[in-house]
Amino acid sequence: MDGISININPSALSAFPKSALAQDDMMEIDEPITKPSFNPIGNSAKAVNQREKRKIRVPPHRLAPLKKYWLKIYTPIVEHLKLDIRMRSQTSSLTEATSALQKGADFIKAFTLGFDLDDSIALLRLDELYIDSFEIKDVKTLQGDHLSRAIGRLAGKDGKTKFAIENTTKTRLVIADTKIHILGSFQNIRIAKDAVCSLILGSPPGKVYANLRNISARLKERF
Repeated sequence: MDGISININPSALSAFPKSALAQDDMMEIDEPITKPSFNPIGNSAKAVNQREKRKIRVPPHRLAPLKKYWLKIYTPIVEHLKLDIRMRSQTSSLTEATSALQKGADFIKAFTLGFDLDDSIALLRLDELYIDSFEIKDVKTLQGDHLSRAIGRLAGKDGKTKFAIENTTKTRLVIADTKIHILGSFQNIRIAKDAVCSLILGSPPGKVYANLRNISARLKERF
C-alpha cells in the first residue's frame, strides 16, 4: 500500500488521555507521493541562460597578421563553431556545442602564438590536437652565446632541423625567441619535445635525426 507508516510507542504517549489513544500500536497516515519533475539535460549550450565569454590577449607583433587574416579567422569561428566574435569570443543563441568556446579560444591563441592560419584551423576540426609551450630555461639555463647557439641548433640551417622535427613527428613548431610552442597530438608532442630538449642540451642534430628516424619507423610498424 502506498503511504508512510509511523510506529508509535504507547509509553511515550502516557501524557495523553486514554481516549485519545487508539487500541492498536500502529498508526498509518496516507500521504500521496509526488514524483519530482526535472527538465531534460542536453548537451546544447542553449540550455545555459548566461552567455559565456573568453578573452585572448593578442601580442602587439601579431596584431597586423590578425587584421590581415581577420575574414579567414572570423568565418570558421562564426560558421563552424557558431560563436560571436568581436575581438572577444562569446557564446551566441546559435551555439550548439558546449566545447565551442574553448575551441575558438585555442584557435585564436594558436594564431597569436605564431602558427599558420591553416594549422590553427585544424584545432577546430580535430579534437585530439593540443598546444604545449615552454621556454629554453625550463630545460637548461643558458645565457649569451650559449643561448644563441641553442636557438640555432633548434632552427638549423635554413630551418632544416625545425622542418625535420615537424615532418617526422607530424607536429608544428614555433620558435619565438626563447619560447617554443608545439602543436600536435599528445603522443607526437612528446616525441617532438624530446627532440627539442636534446638539441637544447647540446646533442648534435645528426644524432637527433637518427633518433627521430628510429622512432618514426617504430610508429609505422605499430600502426
